[in-house]
Amino acid sequence: MAKILIAEDEDSVHNLVTRALELHDHEVKAVIDGSAALEALSRDSYDLLLTDIVMPMVDGIALALKATRDYTDLRILMMTGYAEQKRRAHNLDVLIHDVLMKPFTIEQLAKAVDRVLQA
Repeated sequence: MAKILIAEDEDSVHNLVTRALELHDHEVKAVIDGSAALEALSRDSYDLLLTDIVMPMVDGIALALKATRDYTDLRILMMTGYAEQKRRAHNLDVLIHDVLMKPFTIEQLAKAVDRVLQA
């Protein structure tokens, strides 16, 4: 079981990912954007940050940069529905562990999370 922070601004994705990861016995906290994620990280420790790339306020790329600077043990998995954003995220290969393309299945999500946690 891992402690996972989700940063996702779309309610439907936010709810699906939260429920799916809870069903896989993870402890999950979900927030709606990168600034809320940074606030959550400052209050508690997490094993994994699962973040959308495109979000208002602080996007997933800026969030990953700040989070890896301040929380060196945190693993980061990004998700996006935009191919160009995936390429943008892959420029951060040193900081993030993987990028999951939307739409994804619950099985794909679970496998990606397991892969990142075991890395």
